[in-house]
Amino acid sequence: MKPFRPERARVRHEIGATVRLAVPLILAQLAAVGSNVIDAVLSGHVSAHVLGAVAVGASIWSLAIVCGIGMMMAVPPSVAQLDGAGRRREVGGVFRQALWLALVVGALLWFAVRHAGPLLDLIGVAPSLRHDVERFLFAISWGAPALTCYFALRGLSEGLSLTRPSMFFGFGGLALLVPLGYVLMFGRLGIPPQGAHGCGIATATVLWLEMLGFGAYVLKHRNYRGLNLLERFEWPDRRRIGALLHIGVPMAVTLLAEGGLFVAAALVISRLGEDAIASHQVALNVAALFFMIPLGLAMAITVRVGNAVGRGDARGVRYAGFCGIALALATQLLSSMLMLTLPHFIATLYTHDARVIVLAAQLIVLAGVFQFSDGVQVAANGALRGLKDTRVPMAITLFAYWGVGMPVGWWLGFHRGLGARGVWMGLIAGLTVAAVMLFTRFWRSAWRERWRRHMADAAEPPIPVAPGMT
Repeated sequence: MKPFRPERARVRHEIGATVRLAVPLILAQLAAVGSNVIDAVLSGHVSAHVLGAVAVGASIWSLAIVCGIGMMMAVPPSVAQLDGAGRRREVGGVFRQALWLALVVGALLWFAVRHAGPLLDLIGVAPSLRHDVERFLFAISWGAPALTCYFALRGLSEGLSLTRPSMFFGFGGLALLVPLGYVLMFGRLGIPPQGAHGCGIATATVLWLEMLGFGAYVLKHRNYRGLNLLERFEWPDRRRIGALLHIGVPMAVTLLAEGGLFVAAALVISRLGEDAIASHQVALNVAALFFMIPLGLAMAITVRVGNAVGRGDARGVRYAGFCGIALALATQLLSSMLMLTLPHFIATLYTHDARVIVLAAQLIVLAGVFQFSDGVQVAANGALRGLKDTRVPMAITLFAYWGVGMPVGWWLGFHRGLGARGVWMGLIAGLTVAAVMLFTRFWRSAWRERWRRHMADAAEPPIPVAPGMT
């Protein structure tokens, strides 16, 4: 048994390191979901009209969020690889270029959100809601540059394995959103009621406060000293920004493909009637809530794999990736058990409508089935990001979601008469194909990395690692 003890010790170390990174990230993601819940609750208490306007506007805004986050997801692996290689002084240059990219992407999203009229026409927004939806979008669009800069700061911090600030500022923003949203939407402290417009103003304001707070923290805290983040002014560098875009653009497309799949599923299911779409929203909300756990793990896996790549540690790449994927499977086993054993109870937490509860419970069971596929695909994608491998995963997800998931869901739902259940079976098919292909991609990449590193080590001395770095 003795020869296996070092392996077990390394597995325990890797799992512990990943969990320590992931827990604050999971909580930060839950805080992000919480802001949507707060907007919905406050809007619903103003009026059904305001709730409808905010719901439609938030769906448009979510596309902007996905694009912004996807582009900024290039930062964590870039920083993690430099950190792992002991080249921390180079982090400042990457960060300054990431800020330029964040400002440009934020400005583009600001413009796009303010000119979303054609998309509203495509969706078919009711004329009675159109004005308030546009007012919501005009207000919240001012938060786009803050959003992208905030995620550039998050990417810097998370790439350095400092994940707690993401959690603290996430919950700090949540705490600010409640009173600010209440005052603006309901009209308090001498301010007239703003409804959906007030919701947009509150969210944009909180985004700016979060970004400014995070920026001040990064500039002042000792953990970021020696990085030379803003030691000098730099104009945009096409080569460095191009390297970030090489990683970020495929990630943005990947997230849009996945988010678009669920939006399309909702639009398709809406053809089946109010009960069907209501049950879909219940099951989707449950699945999205549990998805925050493997998503946080995936972000941590990116950092751990990136650190190993920077050290030139091929075995470390495999340990970080496979231990992280195993952790994701373990967490998904728990969420799957809850959904498979308590579907009716979970559905009753959302509604008292008996017909919606019955159908929602059926969809929650299906959501329980795809927990494993969803966990593996997001964790494997996180490991591939750590290798800066994003283009092939983008192609895989486009094929899996839109070449398999949507066609299968449409065929089962409408041609085989399974309705909403058939559409969700299509989601299972798409996620399963993505999970198998992404896991296979990482498996092959991890072992190819072994031989590439072996040859590099034979040709040149290893990269020195700074004292105390792991």
